[in-house]
Amino acid sequence: MKFKKRIAILLGLIFIIIFFYYQNNYIVKTTFTIQSDELPESFHNYKIVHLSDLHNKKFGSEQKYLLEKIVVEKPDLIVFTGDLIDSRRYNEKPSLTLIEQLVDLAPVYYVTGNHEWKSGKYEALEEKLKKLGVHILKNETITITNGSDEIYITGLDDPTFSNENSESEIMEQFLTEVARNFHPNQFHILLSHRPELFPLYAEYRFDLVFSGHAHGGQFRLPFIGGLVAPNQGLFPKYTAVDHHIDQTTMIVSRGLGNSIIPVRIFNRLEIVVVTLQVNTKTFSRK
Repeated sequence: MKFKKRIAILLGLIFIIIFFYYQNNYIVKTTFTIQSDELPESFHNYKIVHLSDLHNKKFGSEQKYLLEKIVVEKPDLIVFTGDLIDSRRYNEKPSLTLIEQLVDLAPVYYVTGNHEWKSGKYEALEEKLKKLGVHILKNETITITNGSDEIYITGLDDPTFSNENSESEIMEQFLTEVARNFHPNQFHILLSHRPELFPLYAEYRFDLVFSGHAHGGQFRLPFIGGLVAPNQGLFPKYTAVDHHIDQTTMIVSRGLGNSIIPVRIFNRLEIVVVTLQVNTKTFSRK
């Protein structure tokens, strides 16, 4: 009887180990389609891969497992919404190994997360990213061209670097500044690490917002969603999938790595793939 009990306990432990390894190492792909009547024709079926919150994580030799998931999508654009590194255990090599290969696939646009600033080493990291060919957006709007058509992309720095005002006040200052270069009736993308400020982003009538930071709520519960997220606390609202206010859609990545809480439950690592399509102002999820 004792032998059977020990075997049962051993099998239970093996199952738990496999479960946690699977939850925290295997990547799921989430796909969306954005349809807009403001999108130029040449951007029809334009594909964007969204990545976030790597936190130094490795996916096999030279990031091979993660790259295989991205390569198959044949993206036209790659966006990364912060926390390439983890400030508590700074190691830039996994991030730079990934970025070096991503820039060969498609243009890469990047904004900072809170961990870049908390590390105290962001300036050196920024120079290395620039040398690799990453487009770093620091409270600015630039044009993305495809053929003779254009869309616009704005990137906001994470507000962690400043202690002068509240984070929402800092972000509103950033948005007020970049809004001077907005183009009405043009398709406009925003990259910002912080999803909890979605109502603020919607005030500026962006068409599409990419964000991260929430790690999917870390532990996801059936019919409830994420359990906890930074800057949102318990039972956070913005942890994953799509959210809508008026004409603005925000897509929140569950991210690729962990930080303070080292494990996920029912919340697998994620890459997001968005396809833009010319149509009426509607949104559908595949």
